[in-house]
Amino acid sequence: GLGFNIVGGTDRQYVSNDSSIYVSRIKKDGAAYLDGRLQEGDKILAVNGRDLKDLRHKDAVELFRNAGCDVSLKIQRRLQPQNGPVGHRGDGESGGLPLAAILVPGLALAAAAVWILLRYRQRM
Repeated sequence: GLGFNIVGGTDRQYVSNDSSIYVSRIKKDGAAYLDGRLQEGDKILAVNGRDLKDLRHKDAVELFRNAGCDVSLKIQRRLQPQNGPVGHRGDGESGGLPLAAILVPGLALAAAAVWILLRYRQRM
C-alpha cells in the first residue's frame, strides 16, 4: 500500500459536519513515511485528480487501492498555531514538489525489495 491509513467519509465522519477523508496514521518505513511530506491529520482532497468529496469510506479506500503506481495526492495541510486549535489551510494546496515525485520511486523501491526478499526466500 501507500503506507498510511485514512478515516472519514460520508458514512464515517471524522470531523463533525465534514465527510472529508483524513490521514489517521502513517506507517513507519512505508512509502508515505519515507517521502516525509504527508502528515497525520492532513485532509486528502483528491487522488490522481479524482475528487474525494462525498464518498463513503469504503469507496475512498477502494480508490487508494486502485491508484496504481503513479499516485498523485492533493492535500490540505493541517496547521497547528502556537496558541489555539488545529486548523486547515484555506486554499487546499500544499507547497513543494508533487507527492508523487517522491512517493512513486519509494513505492517502486519497496516493491522491488519485497520481490527480491520473496525470491531469496524461495531459493532457501
